[in-house]
Amino acid sequence: MDIQRTEDGFISKLPANVDTLGLQRMIDYLKYKEATADSKAGQENIDKLAKEPKANWWKENKYRFIK
Repeated sequence: MDIQRTEDGFISKLPANVDTLGLQRMIDYLKYKEATADSKAGQENIDKLAKEPKANWWKENKYRFIK
C-alpha cells in the first residue's frame, strides 16, 4: 500500500487483491467521517434521534413478532 499527501488531500494505492467489501466499508467510513467532521451534535442528541425511528418501526411491526 502506498499513501501520498498532496496539496488537496491524499492519494492511496492498494494492491489489486484487496477485499472489495472491506475496501467499500472503509470508504463508507471515511465518507461518514468527512460528512460529520463539522457536526456539533453530541452523542445524547444522536441517540435520541436514533430512538425515534426504532420506536415507530416497532409500533408498526411488533404484530409480526408477537402473536
